[in-house]
Amino acid sequence: MNASLPGKGQPKKLLLIEDEEAIADILSYALRKEGYTVRSASTGAAGLRLLEQYQPDLLLLDVMLPDMDGFDICRRVASEHAIPIIMLTARDELIDKIVGLELGADDYMTKPFDIREVAARIKAALRRTQRHDGRSRIKLGERMHIQLDPAAREVFKDGHEIKLKPKEFELLLLLSEAPGRVFTREEILSQVWEMDYDGDLRTVDVHVQRLRKKLDTSLIDTVFGVGYKLRGAKP
Repeated sequence: MNASLPGKGQPKKLLLIEDEEAIADILSYALRKEGYTVRSASTGAAGLRLLEQYQPDLLLLDVMLPDMDGFDICRRVASEHAIPIIMLTARDELIDKIVGLELGADDYMTKPFDIREVAARIKAALRRTQRHDGRSRIKLGERMHIQLDPAAREVFKDGHEIKLKPKEFELLLLLSEAPGRVFTREEILSQVWEMDYDGDLRTVDVHVQRLRKKLDTSLIDTVFGVGYKLRGAKP
């Protein structure tokens, strides 16, 4: 695996917040062998401090930590940093998965897991953040007052930047690629989350509601019983 930034030769930086020493050691060793730079912390507080200092490209986050709830950390990181978050947990319950995704996580893995699968999920999450580099800004909405910058992963409304969580940005970007086309909830989950999702599809509805609140209630149309579509967008 090539873990470098395109054209720069710099390895991607990963931060692992995991209190089980054996798991942390195995993951860190395996991911370094894949070409990543890896730092780790065993508590939520230490992890958040390291996050600010290290500025990682992706966060691997355990749900059950000795000092903080992983979901609280996920919510905080997703609101302040535009980086992918993969949550790790020993609890195999659908509600935990739904909560993690709705709080801004990009993926959710249940222990025990195969190291090769973890590496593949990391690669997919990082690929999603890079695949639109070099594209020009996209103007959204009938009044053209919203602009989306795929390369910088930024969104502006009336010239002011609007902070979006990673999945909110990816959802908006997907819809903007085919304005007027109806995307089913299943399609959105498959393309934005890159996963087959056999549970409650409401996570898509939650992200659409957040986008409408932050941007414009008329920007995304609901096609009842099917999914969502974006009103006219121009390059």
